[in-house]
Amino acid sequence: MMMEERSQETAGGGHTEKDEEVERENLTAPDAEEGEEEEDEEALPHSEILDIFEEGLARLVQDPLLCDLPIQVTLEEVNSQIALEYGQAMTVRVLKADGEIMPIVVVQNATVLDLKKAIRRFMELKQQREGGVKHISWRYVWRTYSLVFQGEKLEDDKMRLKDYGIRNRDEVTFMKRLRKK
Repeated sequence: MMMEERSQETAGGGHTEKDEEVERENLTAPDAEEGEEEEDEEALPHSEILDIFEEGLARLVQDPLLCDLPIQVTLEEVNSQIALEYGQAMTVRVLKADGEIMPIVVVQNATVLDLKKAIRRFMELKQQREGGVKHISWRYVWRTYSLVFQGEKLEDDKMRLKDYGIRNRDEVTFMKRLRKK
């Protein structure tokens, strides 16, 4: 029997009859399981699945690591919080003129442009959750305001934050630009 299988292997390109039978069984078995899974998925209405998901998400957000996150959390925010915990990201506190501090999470080697994009994303999420202004012209914002760290304007979008000396929990100010006459 062993000799027969070996001769079939060499003649048949490495497959034996037993291998082919196993492959046929494997090909038919997943189809049957997929049909069962589809039936199970159809058993729950969409609203119940959403409720189950939201309950699980609420339990996750109660975790001490994720407790700072809002109830309507996005995957991006969860990933940022996890990156912070593992030291792969840092929080830059951006101080607005009205005194509000925005905790912005960026990766350790982020550029000024990355910080600007993170500020934009933070504001978009905040608007979605709270309502308010529907559209912000970010071109106008960056033309009118600049980010300042310890008296130095962060003007070069390609420069890394750490090159300006910005570290975790440092404060950057949103400051109105002075007009050039």
